[in-house]
Amino acid sequence: MRRVPWWALVSSLAAPVLLIGGWTIAAAVQPVRFDSVVRTISELAARDTPHRWLMTSALAGVGVSHVVTAFALRPAAAAGRLVHGLGGLATLLVAALPLPADGGSSRAHTAVAAVSFVSLALWPAFASRGPRVPGQAVGTILGPRVSAAATVMLLLALAWFFGELLMGGQRVGLAERVAAGAQAVWPLVVVLSARRAEQRVEPG
Repeated sequence: MRRVPWWALVSSLAAPVLLIGGWTIAAAVQPVRFDSVVRTISELAARDTPHRWLMTSALAGVGVSHVVTAFALRPAAAAGRLVHGLGGLATLLVAALPLPADGGSSRAHTAVAAVSFVSLALWPAFASRGPRVPGQAVGTILGPRVSAAATVMLLLALAWFFGELLMGGQRVGLAERVAAGAQAVWPLVVVLSARRAEQRVEPG
């Protein structure tokens, strides 16, 4: 039996499709032009935003997708799967704790969003495996070097977003979308690579 089930492909593909599709459609249906370069994803799900259910539903779906993928990604180290799952649960809370109306802030929303972003950036490092043991379908994607490189890239994207946010930059929305998009895509890359590795070690 495969160590990474077929439905892991579905869940890992669903995360970027829901996230990118969600913020694209939610911005397009706003009655007033929404500047995605400047404004954040969370603003599309704020309590007073028209059609907020679109982004809220997308965020909830992304959270569920991450949790399911973390459960299915058996070749990864348990610690990485736990951190990945934590990121998914925090994303669900981001959807459940939206920003208040009138452009206000929310400590609860900020806290769960921070947990989500940091967890989804760090999980590759925790998921790392050592050198592949013969017969194990781990592959280089979960090796120390690739895992470390993935974490560094995800953290750099996240640092850009946090920097724009703290400095009041004019590309907060763009930086957030780059960071969140990369975090949503990486699990799919890992699942695809792990399944290819399994095929290579199968007899015959």
